[in-house]
Amino acid sequence: MKRYLGITLLGAALVAGPAQARDSYDHVRFGVDVPYEPMEYRTPEGELTGFDIDLGNALCDEMGITCEWVEQQWDGIIPGLMARNYDAIMSSMTINEERRAQVLFSDAYFMPPSAWFGPADSDIDLPSEETLEGKTLGVQRGTLQDSYATDFYGDVATIRRYPTADDMLLDMESGRLDLVFVNYPVGKTTLLDSERGDYRVVGEMIREPYKYFGDGIAIAFRPRDEALAERFNEALATLKENGTYDEIHDRYFTD
Repeated sequence: MKRYLGITLLGAALVAGPAQARDSYDHVRFGVDVPYEPMEYRTPEGELTGFDIDLGNALCDEMGITCEWVEQQWDGIIPGLMARNYDAIMSSMTINEERRAQVLFSDAYFMPPSAWFGPADSDIDLPSEETLEGKTLGVQRGTLQDSYATDFYGDVATIRRYPTADDMLLDMESGRLDLVFVNYPVGKTTLLDSERGDYRVVGEMIREPYKYFGDGIAIAFRPRDEALAERFNEALATLKENGTYDEIHDRYFTD
């Protein structure tokens, strides 16, 4: 993992301005929201890791470039891209029409479902307006799960929005939330497979409506950076063909 470039390069990028696309990159800065285990998180030793991180580093290796990870909270991650704080977003961002109006997406590299998680002894078996009435639900602010929960249950339940997934899960542990709604791999790793307590999936995996769940997870670029996006698409196709993608996938997902 490479260290952050100095102010000279950042200043040069700012001088170029948002209207000018860069056709040639030998160093790419990824915006990433941490922690969001198993997608992006820090080990006890402080090392940045996760599925997105390992895949992003492998893509850069395949392209023969260096990459750097710039931490940014989710609700500011697209504005940070447009402000040229980094060159792309690789942080489990789902492709949907609202985001397509703002950014250019690569080909999808992962398609996880979302799911509701709650205590094992929860009296909720199937989330609905009736069963969630009066309940307190946790989501990460600005995510597709936030939009889905707000639109479907905001009139009957209290929606609590958190700046990070970790903050939300801490409130889940302390009993201040009845359910949380997150990507299934995140909930599985941080709740089902952890020692946080006894939890279960509530209801079924959720992949629809398309308005919210879109076409899967992809890398986001500024709209003018078409050449850079295409380079990443070609590298992703190569990693899928040579087995590297499957190797990285299997480090983090077992089912």
